[in-house]
Amino acid sequence: CPKSSWPWVRTLLHSVFDQADAESVAAQYDRMLDALAEKLPKVADHLDAARADLLAFTGFPKQIWRQIWSNNPQERLNKEIRRRTDVVGIFPDRNSIIRLVGAVLAEQHDEWIEGRRYLGLDVLTRSRGLTTTDEQEDTAPTELTA
Repeated sequence: CPKSSWPWVRTLLHSVFDQADAESVAAQYDRMLDALAEKLPKVADHLDAARADLLAFTGFPKQIWRQIWSNNPQERLNKEIRRRTDVVGIFPDRNSIIRLVGAVLAEQHDEWIEGRRYLGLDVLTRSRGLTTTDEQEDTAPTELTA
């Protein structure tokens, strides 16, 4: 995408994520692809190929869409790793940096296991129940009547 077109493309992409429900998201995505196809056909083709990945969030309850989009937890973790490695400065060898980063990751893992969750268990259980129910309906054998 040419740099001069990025604000326009970004606005179109954001309009997809601002929709109220999954059907509206899909419809807006189609409108976005139509608008892009005229001016930027390669971008439209690329986004069309990535459709399933970009719209995967719609398979979950609406209340957690924002958390699925966000990369804040990853950014926070990267910031903590950067902070700790900056304190050390120069590492004597590769194994020492691996130990430090591994310790930070283990500490983060323990925090999340102990209850500080980004997505609540009730929401995850409900979303898992939705997908499990949908899969069971798709794979349920049909009854034959004689």
